[in-house]
Amino acid sequence: MSAHTILVVDDDESLLQALAILVRQLGHRALTAANVSAAVQILDTHEVDLIVTDLRMPGGSGLDLLERTQRDSPETAVILLTAFGTVDTAVQAMQHGAFDFVQKPFDAGEMEVRITRALALRRMRREHDYLRGATDENSAFDGLIGVSPAMRRVFDLVARVAPSDAAVLITGETGTGKELVARAIHRRSPRAEALLVPVNLAAVPMELLESELFGHARGAFTGAVSDHPGKLELAHDGTLFLDEIGDAPAALQPKLLRVLQDGVVERVGGRQPRKVDVRLVAATHRDLEQEIAAGRFRSDLYYRLRVVEIAMPALRERREDIPYLVTHMLRKADRAGRERSLGITEAAMRLLQEHPWPGNVRELENVIARAAVLCRSNVIGADVLDLRTPGRPAAAEVPRTGLDEALDGLEREMILRALEETKQVKARAARLLGISERSLWYKLRKHGLS
Repeated sequence: MSAHTILVVDDDESLLQALAILVRQLGHRALTAANVSAAVQILDTHEVDLIVTDLRMPGGSGLDLLERTQRDSPETAVILLTAFGTVDTAVQAMQHGAFDFVQKPFDAGEMEVRITRALALRRMRREHDYLRGATDENSAFDGLIGVSPAMRRVFDLVARVAPSDAAVLITGETGTGKELVARAIHRRSPRAEALLVPVNLAAVPMELLESELFGHARGAFTGAVSDHPGKLELAHDGTLFLDEIGDAPAALQPKLLRVLQDGVVERVGGRQPRKVDVRLVAATHRDLEQEIAAGRFRSDLYYRLRVVEIAMPALRERREDIPYLVTHMLRKADRAGRERSLGITEAAMRLLQEHPWPGNVRELENVIARAAVLCRSNVIGADVLDLRTPGRPAAAEVPRTGLDEALDGLEREMILRALEETKQVKARAARLLGISERSLWYKLRKHGLS
């Protein structure tokens, strides 16, 4: 869970400090003010995610603060604290934009639930605004989504390199979206009106690969009954995307190098050189420097391909992008003939953000697609997420982790599911688990869930 900034406003000093302590125990930053005037000064100098404010205070009210927040920072949620006799006023305030109200005296667990819900709503609003506002901007990025520093660097490199003819090498693990980057480069380039021609070097049989790239002349081999242009000729004036360039056979590499150097293609079995003007973008999940050291890849070809390198981050290195990716994928599921709009629970989202994602964005997309099919309601819960990692030992096998670690993992999963089933109400979750509420709070802190 990422930390947020929460402003607490109350003229009761003891209550003010108690709420500040609760906010910090939840992992957030607490700012405090004893009156509306002090709160406004803080809002002028700090970006605040949530305000928890008393309704009635000397020198101004929580309604004044709500009005100011609605005008200057509508994204900031407001929770009102009300005493007996002011509930009707609080309800009216909610009709004017307050997120919630809590009647004094309140339970710490209840306040935690209200704070968590308010922050979750703010996050969902920001995700919605991001996706709505970024539709046109990201159309040029062909579905690349992210707000993390790592992805912003990718977007910046794409924008800077696309207008040139420089060769680009895209590196990164399988499933990180390397082909999407290649498409984004092509669509932003002066060659966008011509073709982007992809070739997966790992998917084409070695004996057909040369013909696939360079084409062949009639009679070049059995079955070559007519002249056939290769992908390099098809990409003339456009972009050739060579996926998995690290799997290029040794015999093919010098021929690729010649095309890069001379811009000339000779079809297999042909004698007529053909000039081609192609922008080359390549991608690989392999470490090409290691491949060079092992003698499997030519260094001169590597330097020709790697004029500019764009390194795609693994999904585990940009976990803050997962909510945005999930929101985008759920919108795709809605468009795929579904009659209802899909959402996702907080517990399910936490599991997604904590998963190691060895298959990266491709794996996340498969998990969400499966969950959308199996979900019986309009909200995806943790129970329909298939987060098994290929290669992990089956349940009947001896686990590689220690017993304590395995038990901790099981305990944590049971707590998350209990919280989801009870709508995050700690007392009910404790009863469901068969433990005291005090024990549950201890275990929440133990597992970093408080």
